[in-house]
Amino acid sequence: MSLTSLDVTGFYALLRREVLRFVRRPRNTFVPPFITNVLYFSVFGVILGERINEIAGVPYILFILPGLIVLGAVSNAFENASFSIFHGRWNRYIEEALTSPLSYTSMVGAYVLSSATRGVLVGALVALIGMVFTTVGVAQPFYLVAFMLIITLLFAGLGVVGGLWADDFDDLTMMNQFILRPLVFFGGVFYSLNEIPATFQQASLLNPMIYMVNGVRYGFLGVTEVDPNLSLGVLTALTLGVVGLNVVLFRRGYGLTD
Repeated sequence: MSLTSLDVTGFYALLRREVLRFVRRPRNTFVPPFITNVLYFSVFGVILGERINEIAGVPYILFILPGLIVLGAVSNAFENASFSIFHGRWNRYIEEALTSPLSYTSMVGAYVLSSATRGVLVGALVALIGMVFTTVGVAQPFYLVAFMLIITLLFAGLGVVGGLWADDFDDLTMMNQFILRPLVFFGGVFYSLNEIPATFQQASLLNPMIYMVNGVRYGFLGVTEVDPNLSLGVLTALTLGVVGLNVVLFRRGYGLTD
């Protein structure tokens, strides 16, 4: 058996293990975002939506849908990768992958792709919940698919970095709750950039979530406040850079060896 076939087989085995790890625990994977997003749509979409009516020319409940999808997708992609890497380090079973004939690129690819898969599945779940509350269409399917793939791969890669860096479980919670979620909430999920003062508009453009939320919003609604092509190009380059960093960190043994 050649090294290439060993690498492919090992990659598939690791990918399958990581996917089954979260699929077999739906109470932890799918139930929390289901409950959370039912509350978001009920409070922000229905109750506030009746008072706000339209924003950027679309019903408010439909306006917030893409942002909630981004929130669920990137949070779960990040959480899955960071927890999987850290838990493997904590219980020392990640050494099985490190001592296998797998290349570092295949190892990283399996962890990132499995975590991105969880992000996409949760994003799809949020979209299905949204369909209960409003009519959901897809204006730009290419951009929708492209942005969903890029943002989940990006945050899966960031999750790998977080899992290698964390010293305990509190570090994982801190990254998700105090860094990731505030960026999303200030990323134009619940408001339009045109509705805030010019100074805050300029400051908001420093938040990468603005481009992600607007990219997915463009895919669903055909409405955006930033250039989707520029956003997609920058996010793609950033994703390649983060995944490349993952490979370098694995090769150097950062966080993997004492």
